[in-house]
Amino acid sequence: MARSGVQFEDVQRAIDVLLKRGEAPGIQKIRDVLGTGSFTTISEHFREWREQRDANRDQPSWQDIPEPVEALVHSLWEQAQKHAGEGLSHYREEADRLVEAAREQAQHSRREAEDALQREAAINEHWLQAQARLQEHSALIARLEAVQQAAEQRENELNQRLAAAERQAGEARQSLRDEQAQHQTALKARDEHWSEQLKQEEQRHEAAEARLMALLDEARQERQRSEKNQQQRIDALEKRLAEADQDRQATRRALSEEQASHRETQWSLNKAKDALSESERRVRQYADDRAENDKVVAQLRERLQDAEARLARVNLPPFVY
Repeated sequence: MARSGVQFEDVQRAIDVLLKRGEAPGIQKIRDVLGTGSFTTISEHFREWREQRDANRDQPSWQDIPEPVEALVHSLWEQAQKHAGEGLSHYREEADRLVEAAREQAQHSRREAEDALQREAAINEHWLQAQARLQEHSALIARLEAVQQAAEQRENELNQRLAAAERQAGEARQSLRDEQAQHQTALKARDEHWSEQLKQEEQRHEAAEARLMALLDEARQERQRSEKNQQQRIDALEKRLAEADQDRQATRRALSEEQASHRETQWSLNKAKDALSESERRVRQYADDRAENDKVVAQLRERLQDAEARLARVNLPPFVY
């Protein structure tokens, strides 16, 4: 259904104005005459007008004949009737022949003009559809570019997480090496301390050998406890390091998946750009077809003007009493 605003009668009056000017009616020309209205509404009324015209094509109408041709036909017809009434039948037959030839030429030119108008309307409709597809492809490209930007942002975040995990793993390895070095230093210092104590105790009293042995046993036990605690800390650090490696591997897998998604998004974006290029090529083709149609309409208008000039050059001989 056509929207309210421009009515069918308005479009019909605008078409009559264009026909009186000798111009072929079109959607843009009708809108120029009206000065308002949407292309969709005007296109619907224009299609309805063509359907009515096709339905009444077999009924001749003097309104469809240009005014110069109509005036000339009336003049020739009146002269033919006058001479026929006075017995000059051969003048009437000649006038009838010229009038019939003019009518046939005008009808032929009108049919060609109507065909050109139909082609122009079809090209306009294709052009509007191409514009709509072009807008859809542009929106799709915008969405794909947004997805691509989000994927790139996600990839950057994963890279940052991977770098952080690698830093944490390096820090854990360095902490483990530092603790091992400290443990070795502490063990060495403790051994030196107990050795020095043992030496002092031996120098101090040989009778305190039993006590010294007890101290040595205690020192060994303390060393064993220290080594056990150190080994537990080393195991904990190695566990943390293994977890950090697992997190890094998981991050790398997630990064690989994001990169694959990014490549798929890039492929979809390239495909949408190809579709956009094809739509632009079709729009240019529709524009070329429209220009060719305008050229055909101009040729038809020149042929109609030539027919009118030929009719204007027809002069009947004067009546002889």
